[in-house]
Amino acid sequence: MAVILVTGATAGFGRAIAVRLVKDGHRVIGTGRRAERLEALHQELGDAFLPQVLDVTDTARIAALPTELPADWRQVDVLINNAGLALGVGKAQDSDLKDWKTMIDTNVSGVVEVTRAFLPQMIERNQGYIMTLGSIAGTYPYQGGNVYGATKAFVAQFMRNLRTDLLGTRIRASTIEPGLCGGSEFSNVRLRDNQKAADVYKGTEPLMPDDIAETVSWLLSLPPHVNVNAIEMMPVCQAAGGLAVVRTRE
Repeated sequence: MAVILVTGATAGFGRAIAVRLVKDGHRVIGTGRRAERLEALHQELGDAFLPQVLDVTDTARIAALPTELPADWRQVDVLINNAGLALGVGKAQDSDLKDWKTMIDTNVSGVVEVTRAFLPQMIERNQGYIMTLGSIAGTYPYQGGNVYGATKAFVAQFMRNLRTDLLGTRIRASTIEPGLCGGSEFSNVRLRDNQKAADVYKGTEPLMPDDIAETVSWLLSLPPHVNVNAIEMMPVCQAAGGLAVVRTRE
């Protein structure tokens, strides 16, 4: 039984991961900004779930969290960096700079700071596992992906370099990179329009949060000498679209 910290546990991937891991017999620290949702999850999962209000853009709160946890929860065996978001689908020249900064603060700084907060204790014990949710957007460009895709490319490279730094230790590091995935608030937040968000998945059978939770559970079931560097996931209704060419008319 491990103590596992999941960021962004109030909805979507994070909630599904927390539920699955408690079902698997682990103890889960779930963080998020919405206290009422964390408390509801606590009521559902019982004392194997510890709610902690945390905004991953709050540097001071992140730094304090490892020592503010109850004593029997402070040894975090697994960190799952799940909190993240996309805002807008406009071209770079039409995008809101505030949205860009929010994505960078959440998807980049949040991941870096939470990882740095819990890494020293893993190093001290020579044991631990860090998983981070990336995206296929970090590999495949698409119109409107601009800064969101760039933040997820950062995640992929950060985790590769982290694994290199951890060489010689027993600490594992993996990135999970999903494609089209429904059943969460991702598109609602990104598009700020529930109907447009629903239309994203119309006529598709996307991945679902439980698929991501299943993947996390599988990774944790592997022998401790096995490190899966990255997993790229897409539903069968999705594939890379190939390169585009614009031709002028003569």
